Amino acid sequence: MRIVGFCGIFIGINLKSMQKSCLLAVIILLAACETATKREPIIVNYPTTEKVDSVDTYFGTEVKDPYRWLEDDRSEATEAWVKQQNTTTFGYLEKIPFRDDLKTRLEKLWNYEKLGSPFNEGDYTYFYKNNGLQDQYVVYRKKEGQEEEVFLDPNTFSEDGTTSLMGLSFTKDGSKAAYLISEGGSDWRKGIVINTESIEIVEDTLVDIKFSGIAWKGNKGFFYSSYDKPDGSELSAKTDRHKLYYHKLGTPQSEDQVVFGELPEQKHRNVWGSVSEDERYLFIQAAVSTSGNKLFMKDLSLPDSELVTILDDTESDTYVIDNQVDQLFLVTNLNAPNKRIVTVDASNPTPENWKDVIPETENVLTAGTGGGYFFAEYMVDALSKVLQYDYDGKLVREVELPGLGSANGFGGKKEEKEFYFSFTNYNTPSSSYKYNVETGEYEQYWKPEIDFNPDDYESTQVFYPSKDGTKVPMIITHKKGLELNGKNPTILYGYGGFNISLTPSFSIVNAVWMEQGGMYAVPNLRGGGEYGKKWHIAGTKLQKQNVFDDFIAAAEFLIAEKYTSKEYLAIRGGSNGGLLVGATMTQRPDLMQVALPAVGVLDMLRYHTFTAGAGWAYDYGTSEESEEMFNYLKGYSPVHNVKEGVAYPATLVTTGDHDDRVVPAHSFKFAAELQAKQAVSNPTLIRIETKAGHGAGTPVSKTIEQYADIFGFTLFNMGFDKLPNQSVLKEFKD
Repeated sequence: MRIVGFCGIFIGINLKSMQKSCLLAVIILLAACETATKREPIIVNYPTTEKVDSVDTYFGTEVKDPYRWLEDDRSEATEAWVKQQNTTTFGYLEKIPFRDDLKTRLEKLWNYEKLGSPFNEGDYTYFYKNNGLQDQYVVYRKKEGQEEEVFLDPNTFSEDGTTSLMGLSFTKDGSKAAYLISEGGSDWRKGIVINTESIEIVEDTLVDIKFSGIAWKGNKGFFYSSYDKPDGSELSAKTDRHKLYYHKLGTPQSEDQVVFGELPEQKHRNVWGSVSEDERYLFIQAAVSTSGNKLFMKDLSLPDSELVTILDDTESDTYVIDNQVDQLFLVTNLNAPNKRIVTVDASNPTPENWKDVIPETENVLTAGTGGGYFFAEYMVDALSKVLQYDYDGKLVREVELPGLGSANGFGGKKEEKEFYFSFTNYNTPSSSYKYNVETGEYEQYWKPEIDFNPDDYESTQVFYPSKDGTKVPMIITHKKGLELNGKNPTILYGYGGFNISLTPSFSIVNAVWMEQGGMYAVPNLRGGGEYGKKWHIAGTKLQKQNVFDDFIAAAEFLIAEKYTSKEYLAIRGGSNGGLLVGATMTQRPDLMQVALPAVGVLDMLRYHTFTAGAGWAYDYGTSEESEEMFNYLKGYSPVHNVKEGVAYPATLVTTGDHDDRVVPAHSFKFAAELQAKQAVSNPTLIRIETKAGHGAGTPVSKTIEQYADIFGFTLFNMGFDKLPNQSVLKEFKD
């Protein structure tokens, strides 16, 4: 037998005459040769992170917090630490041989025209458009028979593209508009009012608006929400009293009237106002957490009308979707975990008087209105199904969608008999369609011209058992014909919280990943909203471990079925999904090669002490509410479960220095713990984007750079020294 070609050495072996010792020597030689062909690791010298003697006591238990000082986002020491960590991280990322190739491909694929669904305001049709690589979408408009023109271009708001447009609201006649901007990714907004015909600013800029929309009352003023400016850092200090204001045009903001939130009994963490389409009613939702709200109404047609209570508890998620004069229509999950539409007279609007219009079904309802009809979108195993009803609750038709995926935008003004909706899935870029409410017919309005062929890819939905036997759905997307040999680079992405549903949608960055032979797998974990309130509750508080078990089981399924293996598996998630990744990698570090926690909630003992974090207690509970809850949170809190001497996967933590929703201190402390305790040479890095927040409004240029780094880090730590699909590399370089 001759073995030829290992390490360039030709070896001739007569197996019949070989003794066992010689055979062992050859095996060792071959193993050494094979190892020598792999790419050299990048050596990392981590900055030293100072420890302090900070200790908290919970129910008699002392908990050390050695990196507490990193919570001070205004200190020079924290600023210096951020710079040192970024120097280390980017020093590593710059050595990845195919990082620039990924960036080039991302730029090329991203560079196609993107168009949002049009909407009508006054005499104009408006739409959002991005020509390709613009940092921010531009708002255009056009009149019938005229050329389109730029209405608002956020790319001109700042030189570096980090100021973004985060809300736009028009008066009913379309003569005025108010828009909100975010600077550096912060949740704090500024409000600007313009005359739409001249596009001129008509008064001073409003400031310090947060977690708010704009609800116009005629064209004389509007309602908006905000907090009092906190003591200390506005990026991290606690905010827990939201108020609804009315701003009258032509008056200074200091004279704005508090409509709700001033009285002691009106203290809530989140307050929102909306005005009915006929401008008859103001509706106010008030909540203390991310689930459940009180509901109030005010008759705007009567001067000094009283505030009327519709719901005075937070046991349900309820809002008014429309009205016909005094007849109100509400969407609610009160006594209907999957939601229903009910109707009631405005003169006596409390729940005992509600009557079903569209009853609850076995699938979760999301509702819209347009052209005088209800559009009930249901999630069937996370896929869209749309039914059209009249206001008496009579089924008009099922809308036959373009395929299996996610439909969005079913809705418009009452007088409009045509509106636009969009459709997408994991391998199909979003296209828009023009829908006729009377005939049910629609035609494709716009389809992107992109350098990506959806027909080359496929999505498969599977159901796998979690630890307790619960069946969990997961959609796996990849290039057609991919062999299930356990060697496919795979990103397992999850969220699992706050009643949020992960439904199929196209992503440019995921398309680039799949071009390289990568798989993209998304399980619909408990804690989400895919199967209604019960599914959500099953992943909250003392049941939060179900979410992590679901995610771990998804990884085990992918490995067992040879979609991938431990060596080629990365786990990724952001915000609550960052917690998911942090908990999973600390509980099962043996299960994945790479971990990618983004803007994560990672210190579960102190999350509620920052900005609006206390509002997340419905899902998490807090360390202060009971000894049982404290022990449970401490048992999975990622920051508190990094153990000395454990081999953790290669980890790239990502966050933004202006994230005032999940403050970056979570990520700072977690990265410091990992760097201090990692037992092997797997890198544990943190990438801190400057002038960036929780993610919304991030400039395209920054997003491309981020994902070139994330994918480069992932593939390099899976053992690749060049991109897996070199044919694609050659094509886009040519």
